[in-house]
Amino acid sequence: MKLEEIKSHLKSLKTIAFELPDGSLVPNHFHVTEVGKITKDFIDCGGTVRHESVANFQLWEADDYDHRLHPEKLVDIIELSQKILGIENLEIEVEYQGSTIEKYGLDFDGKHFKLVTKHTDCLARDKCGVPQDKVKFDLGSLTADACTPGGGCC
Repeated sequence: MKLEEIKSHLKSLKTIAFELPDGSLVPNHFHVTEVGKITKDFIDCGGTVRHESVANFQLWEADDYDHRLHPEKLVDIIELSQKILGIENLEIEVEYQGSTIEKYGLDFDGKHFKLVTKHTDCLARDKCGVPQDKVKFDLGSLTADACTPGGGCC
């Protein structure tokens, strides 16, 4: 989800809820302690120089059980961050304290913002020898004439 999408969703909500991948909710007294831009410049395993930027939200639970972040306040925080830090309409990455600082993607189901797990991947599979995923065929769907020259079965 990008910044403009979350602002649009927030404008239609009365309360904010973040749902963890296990279905539990971040306690509703959370704070958004940071909205920022993280830029990562790196070289992948194939030698390609890469540049990535994300908008970063950090969620934090405090002992302040009376605190409730309202949607309009989060929109204000996002817009101030965009203005002061020059953050464009970037994908959002959310940091949340689990057993360590965990990073998530963000989605929306119409009611809750869902923290979506992220995974590592090889960005240079073609250069470092990682086999590409093979195209899978349903052999039962092949007809007798499919295995002819130019038929696409081999």
